[in-house]
Amino acid sequence: QVQLVESGGGLVQPGGSLRLSCTASGNIFSIDDMGWDRQAPGKQRELVATITSGGRADYADSVKGRFTISRDNAKNTVYLQMNSLKPEDTAVYYCNGRVNLWYDYWGQGTQVTVSS
Repeated sequence: QVQLVESGGGLVQPGGSLRLSCTASGNIFSIDDMGWDRQAPGKQRELVATITSGGRADYADSVKGRFTISRDNAKNTVYLQMNSLKPEDTAVYYCNGRVNLWYDYWGQGTQVTVSS
């Protein structure tokens, strides 16, 4: 059994910052790509950022230059540093990971609300 647990969401004013964390635990031998998706009310889930086990990162155009994804392989943890937040970044953020070569797992989600 593998679990991914996110933390770090909350309410922040426009222009502010938040840092999300997601730690994988359980019967883990390897984790390849990890990433973050988000889903805003009434919208489809969208990819935010991904990072390979070697540290190569990719971003959605909407967050480039504002968000930074990173990971600590020793801790099975992926982070998302979000700066210059906008109201349109409001969503539930889900982390994901490709575990033990074949299996994709998602966390339960953490709410991020950007509002004054």
